[in-house]
Amino acid sequence: MKTWKVFSLLVISAIAFWQCQPSGSKNSEPLPKLGNWHVEDNGDTVYHQIAQFEFVNQVGKTVTNADVEGKVYVADFFFTTCPTICPIMKKEMLRVYDAYKDNPNFKILSHSIDPTYDTQEVLKDYAEKLGIEDANTWNFLTGEPQKIYEIGQTSYLTTAQEDQKEPGGFLHSGAFVLVDQEGHIRGVYDGTKEDQVTRLINDIPKILK
Repeated sequence: MKTWKVFSLLVISAIAFWQCQPSGSKNSEPLPKLGNWHVEDNGDTVYHQIAQFEFVNQVGKTVTNADVEGKVYVADFFFTTCPTICPIMKKEMLRVYDAYKDNPNFKILSHSIDPTYDTQEVLKDYAEKLGIEDANTWNFLTGEPQKIYEIGQTSYLTTAQEDQKEPGGFLHSGAFVLVDQEGHIRGVYDGTKEDQVTRLINDIPKILK
């Protein structure tokens, strides 16, 4: 938990600095690599990376790091019965999907934080209702609850956990996390705000090569 808090503080600080830059600099400056980092004895800088994972998507396919290796992707956390921010998030993620759905080097990974209810069949129905007919670009993922909470908090540096005090019984942020081809976090955006999702859409080409 201590490590997660350190990572989170680093991310928040980096995001605050980056988003306060003038509009011109945000358009011209390369995207930062967020999270903890260190310099090894040989002088190489090692940046925070997404850990190994293995989940199942809405069509029953096992999705691992290998499926996003060499690709740019956006990750988020939600649950299908969410009574609060999830509908807004999915409306905004549809904008991202529509902008890049035809690019084979781009993916979306939406992780359910209620995997007990959100089975593969439930996620398939949910995706189809959003108009997503296949999982080539947008994967809705389910799996072991603790694995999902762990990767959310320690890899994507966002909030994803069970909390009976929260509406729907789960606590999660509205973050859209932009990840590059090597598993580095390159941006975090509020998926409930149109202007930040527009920034995400405009930032993706900076690393999508």
